[in-house]
Amino acid sequence: MVPSEENQLVPKEDMFWSCRQSIFAEMKKKFSQVESAAEEPRVLCIIQDTTNSKTVNERVTLNLPASTPLKRLFEDVASKVGYVNGTFDLMWGNGDNVIDTQTPIDQNSDKTILDAGFEPGKKNFLHLTDRDGEQPHLVPEESSATDDNAQDRFIGPLPREGSVGCGNDYVNQSYSYSSVLSKSETAPGCSFSACAQEVHPPLPGSPPASGDSCGREAQLCLAGYVGLVNQAMTCYLNSLLQTLFMTPEFRNALYKWEFEESEEDPVTSIPYQLQRLFVLLQTSRKRAIETTDVTRSFGWDSSEAWQQHDVQELCRVMFDALEQKWKQTEQADLINQLYQGKLKDYVRCLECGYEGWRIDTYLDIPLVIRPYGSSQAFASVEEALHAFIQPEILDGPNQYFCERCKKKCDARKGLRFLHFPYLLTLQLKRFDFDYTTMHRIKLNDRMTFPEELDMSVFIDVEDESPQTESCTDSGAENEGSCHSDQMSNDFSNDDGVDEGICLESNSAAERLSKAGSEKSSLLYELFSVMVHSGSAAGGHYYACIKSFSDDQWYSFNDQHVSKITQEDIKKTYGGSSGSRGYYSSAFASSTNAYMLIYRLKDPTRNAKFLEANEYPEHIKQLVQKERELEEQEKRQREIERNTCKIKLFCMHPTKQIMMENKLEVHKDRTLKEAVEIAYKLMDLEEAVPLDCCRLVKYDEFHDYLERSYEGEEDTPMGLLLGGVKSTYMFDLLLETRRPDQIFQCYKPGEVMVKVHVVDLKTESVAPPISVRAYLNQTVLEFKHLISKATNLPAETMRVVLERCYNDLRLLNVSSKTLKAEGFFRSNKVFIESSESLDRHVAYTDSHLWKLLDRHANTIRLYVSLPEQSPGPQFRRTVYQKSSGDTGNLDEACERIKGPVGNMKSVEAILEESTEKLKSLSLQQQQEGDNGDSSKSTEASDFENIESPLNEIDSSASAENRELENQIQISDPENLQSEERSDSDVNNDRSTSSVDSDILSSSHSSDTLCNVDNAPLPLANGLDSHSITSSRRSKANQGKKETWDTAEEDSGTDSEYDESGKSRGEAQYMYFKAEPYAADEGSGEGQKWLMVHVDKRITLSAFKQQLEPFVGVPSSHFKVFRVYASNQEFESVRLNETLSSFSDDNKITIRLGRALKKGEYRVKVYQLLVNEPEPCKFLLDAVFAKGMTVRQSKEELLPQLREQCGLDLTIDRFRLRKKTWKNPGTVFLDYHIYEEDINISSNWEVFLEILDGAEKMKSMSQLAVLSRRWRPSEMKLDSFQEVVLESSSVEELKEKLSEVSGIPVENIEFAKGRGTFPCDISILEIHQDLDWNPKVSTLNVWPLYICDDGAVIFYRDKTEELMELTDEQRNELMKKESSRLQKTGHRVTYSPRKEKALKIYLDGAPNKDLTQD
Repeated sequence: MVPSEENQLVPKEDMFWSCRQSIFAEMKKKFSQVESAAEEPRVLCIIQDTTNSKTVNERVTLNLPASTPLKRLFEDVASKVGYVNGTFDLMWGNGDNVIDTQTPIDQNSDKTILDAGFEPGKKNFLHLTDRDGEQPHLVPEESSATDDNAQDRFIGPLPREGSVGCGNDYVNQSYSYSSVLSKSETAPGCSFSACAQEVHPPLPGSPPASGDSCGREAQLCLAGYVGLVNQAMTCYLNSLLQTLFMTPEFRNALYKWEFEESEEDPVTSIPYQLQRLFVLLQTSRKRAIETTDVTRSFGWDSSEAWQQHDVQELCRVMFDALEQKWKQTEQADLINQLYQGKLKDYVRCLECGYEGWRIDTYLDIPLVIRPYGSSQAFASVEEALHAFIQPEILDGPNQYFCERCKKKCDARKGLRFLHFPYLLTLQLKRFDFDYTTMHRIKLNDRMTFPEELDMSVFIDVEDESPQTESCTDSGAENEGSCHSDQMSNDFSNDDGVDEGICLESNSAAERLSKAGSEKSSLLYELFSVMVHSGSAAGGHYYACIKSFSDDQWYSFNDQHVSKITQEDIKKTYGGSSGSRGYYSSAFASSTNAYMLIYRLKDPTRNAKFLEANEYPEHIKQLVQKERELEEQEKRQREIERNTCKIKLFCMHPTKQIMMENKLEVHKDRTLKEAVEIAYKLMDLEEAVPLDCCRLVKYDEFHDYLERSYEGEEDTPMGLLLGGVKSTYMFDLLLETRRPDQIFQCYKPGEVMVKVHVVDLKTESVAPPISVRAYLNQTVLEFKHLISKATNLPAETMRVVLERCYNDLRLLNVSSKTLKAEGFFRSNKVFIESSESLDRHVAYTDSHLWKLLDRHANTIRLYVSLPEQSPGPQFRRTVYQKSSGDTGNLDEACERIKGPVGNMKSVEAILEESTEKLKSLSLQQQQEGDNGDSSKSTEASDFENIESPLNEIDSSASAENRELENQIQISDPENLQSEERSDSDVNNDRSTSSVDSDILSSSHSSDTLCNVDNAPLPLANGLDSHSITSSRRSKANQGKKETWDTAEEDSGTDSEYDESGKSRGEAQYMYFKAEPYAADEGSGEGQKWLMVHVDKRITLSAFKQQLEPFVGVPSSHFKVFRVYASNQEFESVRLNETLSSFSDDNKITIRLGRALKKGEYRVKVYQLLVNEPEPCKFLLDAVFAKGMTVRQSKEELLPQLREQCGLDLTIDRFRLRKKTWKNPGTVFLDYHIYEEDINISSNWEVFLEILDGAEKMKSMSQLAVLSRRWRPSEMKLDSFQEVVLESSSVEELKEKLSEVSGIPVENIEFAKGRGTFPCDISILEIHQDLDWNPKVSTLNVWPLYICDDGAVIFYRDKTEELMELTDEQRNELMKKESSRLQKTGHRVTYSPRKEKALKIYLDGAPNKDLTQD
């Protein structure tokens, strides 16, 4: 047969060349594609995965051709990150080209990425997000290149929503994104896709897909397990709930229980809320489920979420609550059937063999980690179990009284396990208490536990002794004294014979046969490990649980659920490296197992999770109900996602106040519908018709109307606002009009101008009129525009633009555009169109400029006057300065309107009051000679000063008065920096203690405050210009060491210049005051002034203007600025302006002598070194710059006698530095303030009463406070001061030897810690302090004693420490704790007070506090 052509054989050479040509053709095609692609613009896409906390800070980069379709973009992203395409959304991020950050990019669109808004050559930021609240589905494991067995895994408290084992993937620059995600088996989401069904094992109890609703619902479980949200500190609750959920017997029994709504409120029903939670854990599509409904059924409020409790304690309390709720139901004995075991607590006489015993039940077995006093921990759970049942011998004083022997005998006491529960719970007692350090500690020792535990070796075989007697009550005299404290639950006594242990009258053979049968079937498998990570002070719980469906271990860490291996379980054994003592792990933080739960391996009893078709009818209904609720939440989220939320403003048409609210409108609603919503939201139904309202685009920051929306009433709001966004760069204004008006059209590009009309005759500025202009308009065109709006002539119009604060520009170039003049979105202009001669004056000299300048700088203040002030009638009295001009006074008097026929002249009143004040104080007469003779008065004499207006008609008192006094602005070069030296006001007294007598001689230091700053003669022969140096710098031969800090010349300033003349003449400052009726609650009978004042006025001039209203000279009252929360601070810098004040600030005036330049208000505290409270406030005093310490002590003597009852002599007390509560440097009598001692406002100083003569004479001496510790008596002696001539340790020991009688070689000392008096518990002082440091001087590490006031503890090293019994130690501990807490000092161990864990069966805590 002849073969056809097709079947003919081709020579090898021809085949080779043919293949080569086809390869070249293919390569050429590829190269051409590459060349064309190289010419096409590329789009750089940067994708951030926001669905996972581990990857949220990382970026995935794609560089795609601009012609790439959006579908291909999603495919590439899915391939890159390892997600199933279609299970995630992409949204615009926060890059430069943001379009819409809320609306997902349409995956099904045929657009290219260029048409969709992506920009070539720029970074296009995208966010990968959940779709419809479901986490993206991972690609199948088979398609992942990573070997799951080779992955490095991590066991521990994992980040919420993070991925196990992916911590190091991002370190490598060539990481595979899909490998990162494939390591996380977290599966909060769900899917019906076949792919998802293949990837994840079904949840226990999930049947294959079927047509019924329950089958479809069960398919939701195919994606994996769902986490639980940690409310705050509820990780312990989450761990237990997940363990119960993964226990088939418990979950099935809970599902079989049916809730009767007619009998109980579902909110307070604990079983029902657990049932709902389990259904949600099994069917929800959410990433994690909230537990708030469960905790609410416990009767807990939100504060309970912030209380961390022990998971074992919660287990016991919750089981008790369930038993109470399940009474008289099929589940009444469920907890006992599953978790309860039985043991025998016995005592056997070693002489006669008589045994007394009782049967106890338990829900868990507490296993000791390390025996008390031992440094060796048990290596395994098996060892701990053997130790648990190891008996102890009662002998000596602990002998047992045998009822058969009728005497005390040696006995054996112990526990025997009689019955183990189906679910065996072991608690590893890792938390202990150290009675030496009084610390609660955590034991992190290694303790292994097997995956399968054989408990048959621990079961009791009936004792062969014929003397054994059964008794239902304990025969032990010390019942419960041994081992019973190890049990974690409240034991119950059985009144009858235990039926579960076969103690009936059966033969011994039968009993042994049954016992042997039980022993052979006691093999348990581990399925839950509750892990604690942290220390005794706090930590985190999570659970490692094995699924009985696939035998796979999972880590349930709050919201995060992930696969783990047996190796991860072994990491929870605990243990740490290095040798250590018993309590060395007191504060070590580690991760280790805390509770273990085993299930008995018994095929006849081991249950599987209920299949969906096996669910009771009420569970099927509950599943359907929860699904509908979740669908409703999903729809609500969808609505929220499509809702525009934007700020809405509206000027109320009648109230004339700007209202603010938030407008929430769906993006598909039209503008007309949005206006209706805003109209109702602003509650304008009774104020204006709906057709008189409209929404306009508004910029609230610049108060600028950007545009109106004419003809767009039917346009969707999403289109008008530019889409749904989290924040908008603009706002909306609901604009209103009167029915006879029409709305103005606002076009984009226009600017808003607020026009104020100025009237020079009345010196008033009218409220603004809004005008819209264009930036390209000229000034002339702008004037004509304003002329139409104001009906003022444009020819004579002057326009002044206020560009910013105090920048008033006259627009005098008509051809300039508004843009060139500095107009912006929102502008303020002032216009004046009179034909006065002021138009021809230079602008800066014109009346218009002065009026606008005053208007720009005037603020409104509310001034509270003291009760002693003469009141508003007296406000017209003007004090005449000796250097002033009486013409101003006459002019002021002429301005007073009303009947003045019977009124005394102001001069007469001033002369009369001045004479009264002069006669009271020689010092005030001297001040009067220097130009301030009329500035003295006394609070008690105010009422005797006759007011010049007592007979004026009341209409005159209502007259407002303006004072325009000439006040000179001090030279800027002489102005000090704006540092507010405000002193705190500790009380609400109208007059402080130091100002109680304002007419007394201010103090001798007044003579030191020379305004000419000349050298002043002082008592010690030094002058006030001595070289400033610290005490220690003199003592250490010129080594400068700053021991105090203060601002140079931080005192107050004089109201007068250096020549003593009142400042004036440079500039007119505006001041206007009138009575003001304050709001209720501002103080009954309190007088207020509303003051309009130029804020460029100095505090000194402001006080002078207030003199007529206060009724006393400015030197005899103080100004306090009132801040938030009614805090008051004194303003003392007289030549500072009021520029820091703003409109509506409040000021309080208090009577009392104000500080002068160089003076400081000082708080004096008494130092009581041996009192429980060593710091006691005495009084406020005034110290002056240049004053010596001795002079200040002289001034303190009368004040101490009068105010504090301390009758001292000048040599019986000292002053010393105070830092917080610590005493510091001793001030010597010849020290000078501001030269040797830095002083500042609000300064504090200690006053210390001396027992004898002052020992501190020199700058080189050092005073320390010593205190002897007597270990044999367990007590501390009182403080004694020791004065050293040097910083030598040897000298310190010698001085301590002198005061104590201890030989020098036996003295050991240590420096106190913390704040004076460095309190420390006498239980800790002997070992906690750093005794006998190896140093030769005190001013080096670790002592650093360089200043007076250090605390030194010392002891005799030959003195033995008293040995304490446990009772003595506990009693001493209580006393010390009480003492340290009363003194307010730190207690070394002060753990957070734990709140008892309770579950309230009625759904609410008992309000009766006596029941706690």
